[in-house]
Amino acid sequence: MMKSQTWTIFLLSCLLYPQPVISKKVTYYGDQVLKITPKTPTQSLYLQALTRQWRLDLWKPDSVEDIYMDREIHVRVPSTYVQHMKENLDQQKVPFKIMIEDVQKLIDNSLASRSRTKAISLETYDYDVYHPMDEIYEWMEQIKDKHSDVVSHHLLGNTYEERTIEYFKVGLPSKKTKKVIVMDCGIHAREWISVAYCQWFVKEILAKYKSDALLNKLLKQVDFYIVPVLNVDGYIYSWTNDRLWRKNRSPQNGTCFGVDLNRNFDVKWGELGASTNCLDVTFCGPSAASELETKGIVRLVEQHKPNILMYFSMHAYAQLILLPYGYTMQPSENHDEMDKVAKEAVAKLKLVHDSTYYVGPASHILYSTSGTSGDWAADIGIKFSYSYELRDEGEYGFELPADEIQPTCEETFASMLSMFEYIDKQYLGPLDDDDKDDDDDDDDDDDNDGNGAVAITSLWINMLLSFAVCIYCALIN
Repeated sequence: MMKSQTWTIFLLSCLLYPQPVISKKVTYYGDQVLKITPKTPTQSLYLQALTRQWRLDLWKPDSVEDIYMDREIHVRVPSTYVQHMKENLDQQKVPFKIMIEDVQKLIDNSLASRSRTKAISLETYDYDVYHPMDEIYEWMEQIKDKHSDVVSHHLLGNTYEERTIEYFKVGLPSKKTKKVIVMDCGIHAREWISVAYCQWFVKEILAKYKSDALLNKLLKQVDFYIVPVLNVDGYIYSWTNDRLWRKNRSPQNGTCFGVDLNRNFDVKWGELGASTNCLDVTFCGPSAASELETKGIVRLVEQHKPNILMYFSMHAYAQLILLPYGYTMQPSENHDEMDKVAKEAVAKLKLVHDSTYYVGPASHILYSTSGTSGDWAADIGIKFSYSYELRDEGEYGFELPADEIQPTCEETFASMLSMFEYIDKQYLGPLDDDDKDDDDDDDDDDDNDGNGAVAITSLWINMLLSFAVCIYCALIN
């Protein structure tokens, strides 16, 4: 009797107080990424239909509508469909190659070099590995504490899951109104290299601005606003549950989760290259700027808009520097100047590790997009708006190995220095006297020189007095 009562109570408690659902970590053993190039309109339509039917994960392009003849397609095929997919492609005479043999093995390899220490230290922080969000939060705190003379730490907002979105303001104090450069990273959760680059960028400018004349001048005339991880919820989810998660984690219609934040900005929202189906990776949200992350960036930019000279949005993969726009073939107002600056930048980038990057509007050299942060920044009048697609061109896709972080960051930083050289010459001008700091070492030398002069003068006075006393004594004797 007691047992039956116990079971009754247990069952009722389960009904009245449902237990939390524990999400099982998604794995991709046996999944392959295929590189496919349809050669006829019929083949393109066939691939579009197959992608929709099986809900395949398109890595390139983002949208099914952008699958067309002679354009290379990268698509992840689940292990259960791999053989069937290849048979279908052979039957339709669609050429393909295996780009990634086993997605999960690549994921495992990318994390193999990681070792979590008990505490983060800037002296030992490893910029050559990927870091989860808790380590990035710790890193930001320590950067702010160690470099408080040039770095301030701010709250951009909170996420749906009530985590903080934080950013740095990096710049030397100035009595004048300064120009502003904004950089967003980690807008797509699975693009870990963009987050790694943001950290590398902060490290480099803080390490070099005292000795590098260009960076020193920049920090006196420009404030950098850097968001290392915009999509915090999604980024954490890509570490804990699904490495290939792209969107944020806001619930949609009770049936699915997540909005593609880089389709959520108020610039041709919901049009080309965006989906209104919440199951799709390019789901643009219920309305323009509906997401807390988007609202945070919009507030930051609107606050500083009159002074913002450049906007960078960091992504992966394709090795491109994208100009506006993705939603039209028409060039942006500042297209010619932006194109010139970007081409000079990729030339400097190539000198570092011989990587080839291409320049152009997304609609010309990538695929159609709408609602992106880069296009939105250009549309509200920011003069230079670039979206970087970092390494690689497809060998690893979103699973760029950790040993590619350093060369990727080195070449990307070199390209940005090229852009900064241009804006320095064309838009910043010479430093005013108020901006020229006294060199502490020089001040110390001046003090030493002054003290030396006083000492020498005192010595001469003492010698003269002594000489006078000697003469006086001789005379009176």
